[in-house]
Amino acid sequence: MISQDMELTNSSVASMANQIQGGKFLSFFLAGEEYGIEILKVQEIMGLLPVTRVPQTQRYLKGVINLRGKVIPVIDLRMKFGMPAVEETSESCIIVVHVHTVEIGVIVDKVSEVINIPDQDIEPAPSLGGESNTEYILGIGKTQDRVIILLNIDLVLPNNESFQTEDTTH
Repeated sequence: MISQDMELTNSSVASMANQIQGGKFLSFFLAGEEYGIEILKVQEIMGLLPVTRVPQTQRYLKGVINLRGKVIPVIDLRMKFGMPAVEETSESCIIVVHVHTVEIGVIVDKVSEVINIPDQDIEPAPSLGGESNTEYILGIGKTQDRVIILLNIDLVLPNNESFQTEDTTH
């Protein structure tokens, strides 16, 4: 009897772990589609800064910026997702996120708003089959008449793509 209770408890814990947590997300646009990142991952939002290109790096790694004495790698999220490059506009900006103990800047087309999405309004990422890789999608947020692709920024920028840089303040 105790082992059955333990099994129920373990399966309940497993199902809770599979639930997607709602909360506050920073929404932004790429190629006309709306995406969201957990607000707790966002350090700051800034306009575009001059980026110093680093030779022999991934194409989506635009380079590095000096942000108040700290060197921050900057990636173009469009290029990371295999989207066509576009001319940067006055709405283009850099979102500095905290990923794997490192701050990384991501270039997006434009930032929209901070939005609260409750647990019940988030559905799991759809299985698209084939060679589609959707493991970086935290879930799909539904709010009013909008659908927002919620990103797990830790999986968009995996730890094996180490962006460790020197801190120039030490």
